[in-house]
Amino acid sequence: MSTDDTGSLPLVEEYGPAWARGPFERGTDGPQLILVGVDGSATAMRAGAYAAGLARRQRSRLVVVYVVAPSVWTGMSPSLLAAAQQQAHDELITELRAPLERLAAEARIPVTLEVRRGDAYTEIRRVATDRQADLVVVGASESAGHRLVGSVATRLVKAGLWPVTVVP
Repeated sequence: MSTDDTGSLPLVEEYGPAWARGPFERGTDGPQLILVGVDGSATAMRAGAYAAGLARRQRSRLVVVYVVAPSVWTGMSPSLLAAAQQQAHDELITELRAPLERLAAEARIPVTLEVRRGDAYTEIRRVATDRQADLVVVGASESAGHRLVGSVATRLVKAGLWPVTVVP
């Protein structure tokens, strides 16, 4: 587990066998690094399962990104609401750890859990760029409002920086 000196995010945890990237050459032998964004929703969990299966079949590294997005309401009632929201995020991160450890051991693939704070699109894009992802996998949005504003998946596709798979 890795955090900064204050114990705040980003948090990075590694599971499974050691992995070393070969020379970066997009699209030659299949994806070397698959990044999946998860948020606890049903579509995100299906995206995680799809990405894990693909990583196992392709013998790729899997990077799981969970973005803690503080609510707008947190600033209005910082003590009680922020504490409740932080507890919910901590519980989800704890729930992600055991399946990731099990996946890494059973599938014999290296898995990294990376937790960031901020806007989901911005942070997923940042991690994908920094780690030179060959493929980004996300779940389709279940929110009706995203049809007007645009979902994280839509924004990642429009960025055009990597192949993006959107799982329904």
